[in-house]
Amino acid sequence: MHTNPTFRSATDDANLAFARQRGFGILTVNGIDGPLASHIPFLLAEDGRTAELHLTRANPIARATLPAPVLLAVSGPDAYISPDWYGVEDQVPTWNYIAVHLRGVLEPMDIEAMRGHVAALSAEQEARLLPKKPWLSSKMAEDAMPRLMRMILPFRLTITAIHGTWKLNQTKTPIARASAAAHLAAQPDPGAQAIAALMRVLPD
Repeated sequence: MHTNPTFRSATDDANLAFARQRGFGILTVNGIDGPLASHIPFLLAEDGRTAELHLTRANPIARATLPAPVLLAVSGPDAYISPDWYGVEDQVPTWNYIAVHLRGVLEPMDIEAMRGHVAALSAEQEARLLPKKPWLSSKMAEDAMPRLMRMILPFRLTITAIHGTWKLNQTKTPIARASAAAHLAAQPDPGAQAIAALMRVLPD
């Protein structure tokens, strides 16, 4: 997380809303031989106090000693900012981005929760694809889902701290920020375009 408080003024609600919309992050935990990390989808509870996720049985985190403190890092769009774009002298390159860190305690869930978890997770994502008809597990062969369920394990992250960085050139003048946003918006990279849009909604 960036230490400048200017970039860390987003509320917990805003940070949780961003994490919920992304629904994907990097789960990290301290292992015996060093940090362990896994890229995972997750489902954030409505109250923002917990997140459910699953890991393959072979995943080192699934085999770690739990409960354990963990960090779930959720990244959003990011983009390089050229100092030429500000229209101001004596600037330096930087990188704009959004990231939310959810800290807490990871513990195994009862294996019986596995089916409900994956159903809720897929329903959350399928709803974003409307008007596509949502995929349902009933489309699978009768023995397919139980076989796949045996390969993964459910976990719950109880969230104890929420930290967000929204680094969007807040320290620049409105004119310099608008100029940089215009150059970003002209880039072919969707991440750059997304950052440009976010820069433009900041209050002066």
